[in-house]
Amino acid sequence: MSGKVIGIFLLIVAVIGGAAMYWLQVYAFYERVDDVALTVTQGGEARPLAATGVQAIDASSSPIRFRACFEVDGTLAGDPYPDATPLNAPGWFDCFDAAAIGDALASGAAQAYLGQFNVIYGIDRVIAVFPDGRAFAWHQINACGEEVFDGRPAPEGCPPAPAGE
Repeated sequence: MSGKVIGIFLLIVAVIGGAAMYWLQVYAFYERVDDVALTVTQGGEARPLAATGVQAIDASSSPIRFRACFEVDGTLAGDPYPDATPLNAPGWFDCFDAAAIGDALASGAAQAYLGQFNVIYGIDRVIAVFPDGRAFAWHQINACGEEVFDGRPAPEGCPPAPAGE
């Protein structure tokens, strides 16, 4: 076999592998979620959130792949969420723009609230609300998760990690 044939074969395999990896990351594991129970934590207690126009995606491959876009009426009262950092969503889920949400949170044009503490151990659901009622939710690793996922004991004030964490 000549070197050109081997080179072309390797190039074709690399292109197919790259395309498959892209598809797996952006499309394969995400699925639309129809029934999302949104809450906002107020005084340490999660309360149901009246949301309309909910669009949400999630993936079983990672606990931080959840994203949602929705609307709320009026002002939202809840426990503030410091250091809220929205994570990027796949491009096809175009209602969720992590950069714009992050900029609005940094400038004070939007407020972040704790939606639910430990929705999955070490993962919080965070909600960002704009004054016009637009709201967004995502999952973010909390202080308990950061320590336990790195193999250290749970910090003071955190619930004990489930077996296997």
